[in-house]
Amino acid sequence: MIAKIGSGKYTAGLIRYLFDTKKAKDHTDPHLVASWDGFAPDPSRTDDFDATKKLLVADLDLHVKQARRLGRAPEKHVWHCSIRAAESDRHLSDEEWADIARRVVAATGIAPDGDPDGCRWVAVRHAPDHIHIAATKVRADLSTARHWNDYNTADRELAAIEKEYGLFQVVRGDRTAAKRPTRAEQEKAHRAGHDKPARERLRTTVRTAVAAASTMEEFVHLLSHIDGVLAEVVYFPSGDVRGYKVASEDTTTANHEPVWFSGYELSPDLSFPKIQKRLAGIDPQSAGQPGRRRPNPWHQATTATERIPHHLDQADDEVSQAHLAAFGEALDALPLLAPQALRPQLREAATEFERATRSRIQAEHHHARALRGAVRAMLREPAPKDGAILAMFLDAAILVVIAAARWHQLRHHDQQVVATQQTLLHLQAAYDHAAAAPLAALTQRQPPQQAVERQIRRLRQVVPEHAEQVIADPAFDALTVTLAEAEAAGHDPERLLQQAADQRALDDAGSAARVLIWRVQRLTAASAPSTPTLPLLRPGAPRPRRHGSLPRSSPLPVASAAADLRLTARSQSPRGQ
Repeated sequence: MIAKIGSGKYTAGLIRYLFDTKKAKDHTDPHLVASWDGFAPDPSRTDDFDATKKLLVADLDLHVKQARRLGRAPEKHVWHCSIRAAESDRHLSDEEWADIARRVVAATGIAPDGDPDGCRWVAVRHAPDHIHIAATKVRADLSTARHWNDYNTADRELAAIEKEYGLFQVVRGDRTAAKRPTRAEQEKAHRAGHDKPARERLRTTVRTAVAAASTMEEFVHLLSHIDGVLAEVVYFPSGDVRGYKVASEDTTTANHEPVWFSGYELSPDLSFPKIQKRLAGIDPQSAGQPGRRRPNPWHQATTATERIPHHLDQADDEVSQAHLAAFGEALDALPLLAPQALRPQLREAATEFERATRSRIQAEHHHARALRGAVRAMLREPAPKDGAILAMFLDAAILVVIAAARWHQLRHHDQQVVATQQTLLHLQAAYDHAAAAPLAALTQRQPPQQAVERQIRRLRQVVPEHAEQVIADPAFDALTVTLAEAEAAGHDPERLLQQAADQRALDDAGSAARVLIWRVQRLTAASAPSTPTLPLLRPGAPRPRRHGSLPRSSPLPVASAAADLRLTARSQSPRGQ
């Protein structure tokens, strides 16, 4: 059941609407099912409809008029609550709807149980699946009803009613979700030919900019260089930065003025202070340092991602929330780095998981420095040509999403659980596409049968609990090639298998063989030199730069990142589709 609550100034107008059957075609047989005293006049059950309707309005407004003479009546004295059942629910009787109405007005403070001075109210049913409660907010003692937080109290009561009546149980949130576009925003976007309103498109763009930036200066610079997006920094009178605001050039007011959104209006975690806090927790290692060996940032990101399920199993919720937020940033950045064919699924995965990155638990962002630093380093490197490295990361990401669903479920974060389930569908599709080519290439290099049998013996010795599952896996042939090539390169296959199995339990993996392939490949790559040794230099001679690196004085290549962000922004408009 879903409640919608509002306020108004005119009791007569609301009653007129509730009993109207001419303009509102879905209003069939409007009638009272309950009232404050059980004896309120029902216009639909008398011969003189208009006279009875006036009498009902007068009765509801009695205390309002009395309080108005004393100057104590609120300006908006009408309280209106509609309650709708799910389409799959059975049709409730009038008596059941009456009970629901009494429980809701009692829970919200409009008419508490046993309070003789409660507000006057009526419940009108004019369709099989919902009722409307109309009340006036002035109590019999002429004080104003204390109905603060009425939406949440009504929602909690409806959740209990759903269980007691055996109705569909609505997935409820914790008030940390991003604000939904209004109906006007949706209709405006539809008229302009956009799939999504400006608020949602800007939210995606800003989240991607946060994932790409290392400082607030870089974040603002990125936003200001994206085609179709307007960005401004807002200052206090003192000159200190107050925040930022963004607008889409294709969405304006009737006076052709931009429709601005602050970061908080886009999403609670995109406010200026929240972004500052997140960027302050980035590992400074992401900056390029010529002359020093740098580990592969994709391997770093995958290793950090694989540790997240372990963090989620610990008792520190603030640390877990920080790692989920950092993982969300990694998903936001991934479409900038992936092949074109994978970007739609990855964007959808990032959009869905965005809801799972927020809860009432405050994140301690500094605990996720490693992943955040690795993501920024990935963005500073050329996009990988090897599809295996992307499949490696996506394989680890899938296990994180499964663990995140379990973590949120234990804490009764219903909306976040649904978000992880939707994320998993898109990530799995992207992973299957990314892994197909590298796995096929490995399978074509099938080693001799003797080598295959040797790997089977090793599997049964090192991971006996998963050995038969791995051997029966379609990716087993690719795993034997991976182990054989690692052995030929001088690595110990048994040691690699043990390390790969110890990194994280394989129980959650859809394909244990694939997980072992990517882990073994990453372990062999990590133990090999990632860059050639630099030759000795004469004193004063210029040091050669590695291919793809930046000079020491070069900042983050914001122009390149902005170009990718422009592509992301364009892909959300009709011209980019």
